[in-house]
Parts: sequence; structure tokens; C-alpha cells
Amino acid sequence: MLPAQTDLFLRFAAALAIGFLIGLQREYASGEHSRQLTAGERTFALISLAGALAAMIGDLLGSPLVLAMVIAAVTVFTGIGHAANSFMLKRVGTTTEVAILVALLIGVLCYYDFVTLAAALGIGVTVVLNLKLTTDRFVQALTQADITAALQMAVISIIILPILPNRSFWAEPLDVLNPFNIWLMVVFISGISFLGYVLLKFTRPEQGIGLTGFLGGLVSSTAVTLSLAKRSKGEQGEAITRSLGFAIVLAWAVMFLRVLVQVWVVNRDLLRVVWGPIMAAGAVAMAYSAYLYFQQRRAQTSSEVEFSNPFDLATAVRFGGFYALVLLASRTAQMLFGTSGVFTSSVLSGLVDVNAITLSMAELSRNGSLTEAVASQAIVLAVMSNTLVKGLMVIVLGNRALRWVILPGMLLTLLVGLGAAFLL
Repeated sequence: MLPAQTDLFLRFAAALAIGFLIGLQREYASGEHSRQLTAGERTFALISLAGALAAMIGDLLGSPLVLAMVIAAVTVFTGIGHAANSFMLKRVGTTTEVAILVALLIGVLCYYDFVTLAAALGIGVTVVLNLKLTTDRFVQALTQADITAALQMAVISIIILPILPNRSFWAEPLDVLNPFNIWLMVVFISGISFLGYVLLKFTRPEQGIGLTGFLGGLVSSTAVTLSLAKRSKGEQGEAITRSLGFAIVLAWAVMFLRVLVQVWVVNRDLLRVVWGPIMAAGAVAMAYSAYLYFQQRRAQTSSEVEFSNPFDLATAVRFGGFYALVLLASRTAQMLFGTSGVFTSSVLSGLVDVNAITLSMAELSRNGSLTEAVASQAIVLAVMSNTLVKGLMVIVLGNRALRWVILPGMLLTLLVGLGAAFLL
């Protein structure tokens, strides 16, 4: 039974509109070659409408062959247009031709009253088509090492992770060493870092040093600190000191957000305890970075920071080993020395890496080995220890002006974080 006439009009109108949207993007993207394009906005609209009509006629005749014949006919016409364009323009791309078939099938969806899905698909297709310049720049920025590293991690994560034993084989304190959980944390941390790494590939240095600081904080706030502190001693370093300080402190603030995300994923009960001091310290860092931003906003600065691919297999294995070591050391220290042992191991671990100790404390709290209060304070100590180390990097490697720019923000962050964790 056919739908009501008004409903039919709406479905066919949706097919026309979605096809027109996709065609509009294709014609705009073709630039000066729009006249040689296989299909523009009008043709795409008609193709999508043809899909809806074919589906309707197929319903009227009770035969799916009508739709199959229309799909075949559009495919043939599209192939002829592609061949002609390839001959005239020496163009071998098939993006527009594939989009034509998608538009045709979207028209079919519209007739069968999947209008919301069809609209979502149409918008999604248009967005993907419009990302060409951005994705081209991203691909050009990739190296063979990036691709190899990502493939290695994909194989290890998707194939090896599911078959790792999800249990411990030893007595205390070795009972915390669960192969599946350890590698799962490696994949999790690498995934967060890889997100920042990919986003950095989409950016250009001229887009601003602040963007480098923010996205760099997702990958490694230590790498941002180290690189920009060294840059302050180079040519024109004195002139952009506040810009460098702004990016460094911003990367620190993002690190605090990373910590909260890690705790949220591993142990949400602990998040209710730790979020206060971490947010307080992060808010101070963010506020101080904002102050530095307004101090330097007229300066046009850019910066390139070198990051290694966080999906590099060797790096991931090293982090897995370090995480297991920190987990074991924290558990052993807690058994031998109680709370003071946990705090000591947290401070020492934070000197090197804050991710491993954060995940360790969240895990030990989740399985009942530590109270939430102790785990929260241990995480704060590790984060403050890590912040202190990065501040010392600036003092040792940065110029004199950068030291004085960073010092107030570092001290305020340390005081607020430790005060909120141990005094409030």
C-alpha cells in the first residue's frame, strides 16, 4: 500500500534536497572543471529523485527488477561519463561516480520513509567529500613510520589483546599483574595520545602556538615543555617568551584533564574524590595560561614540536613494562610501608610519567587494595611531582625571562593542588 500523497511529496522533496546538497558540493569542488563534471547539483538531485521513483514504481508493479534496472542504467551512464572525463581531463578519480550511486540509494531510502537516516547519510557524505583538502594535507604529513607504527598497534591490540589471559597467576604482591589489564591500559593511553597526534597532523605551525600547546598536551606535555623551553634560547626567543610560556602552561592544564579522563575510564568511584584537587590545580594552570595569552595576544607566533608516534610498538611496550613496574612497586610499598610507601612511590613515579601511576592508583583503588582517599592523594602527588619536573626543565633549559614567566604559574598550581588534596 502506497503512503498518503502528502507523505509522498515530503519523501520525494527530501530525496531532491539531499541529492542537490551532494551535487552542490561536487560542483563547487570541481572549480573550473565544473562543466566537465560527470554530475552537478541538478544531476545529483535528479539521480536521487530517480532512486525514489524507481522504488515507488517497483512497489506499484510488485517487482524489485525495476529498481535493479534503474541502478544498472545509472551505473552505465556514470561509467560513460567517467570514461569521457578520463579521456578529456586525464582524470582517473572515481569520487563523484561513487557519490552518484550513493545519492541514488539515498533516494530509495527516502521513498521507504527512512528520511532521517537518508538526511544523516547525505550530510555525512557531503562532509566526507568536503574534507578532501584537509585529509590530503593529513596524508601528506604522515610518514612511513607513522603508518607502520599504527598497523603494528592495530595488530597487537585487535588480534593479541583479546587472547591475553584476563587473570593474575601469582600471589601478592604479584597478583596485580594481569596481562590483559596491563595491555588494555597501554592501548588506552596510546589511543588518547594518538588522538592528539592525529589532530596535530591536521594543523599547520602558522595556526598558532596555543594550538600546539593544547593538542601537544594530549600527546605529551613533557615534550611540549622540553621543546619550547629549548626554543626560548634560540633566535627571537626573548621576543616570544610569554607566547612560549602560554603554550607550556596550557599543555600542563590539558595534562590535568587527561588524568581525570583516565580515572573516569578505570574507576569512576575514585573520580568523585580526585576530581576536586585535580580540577582546582588545572583551573589555576588554565587561568594562568589565559593571563599569559592576553599578555602576548598581539604576537604572531607559531611553533613546531616534534612528537614520536604514540602507537610506536617499542614505545607502547616500554610503557606497558613501566606501568606493570609502577603497579607492582605501589602494591609492594603499600604492603610493606602502608600509606607512606604509596605516597613515596607516587612521587618517584611522577618524576618520570604521570600516566602509569594514575592508572595504577585507579586500578588498586578499584580492586580494594587502596582506599579512594589514599589513591586520590597519591595521584595528586604524582601529578604535582610531574609538574615540578617540567618546571625544572624550564628553569634549566629555558632563558631567564621564561623562567620568571613560568615560576608563578608553577608555584600556584603546586600549592592549590596539594592544598586541595591534603588540607581541605
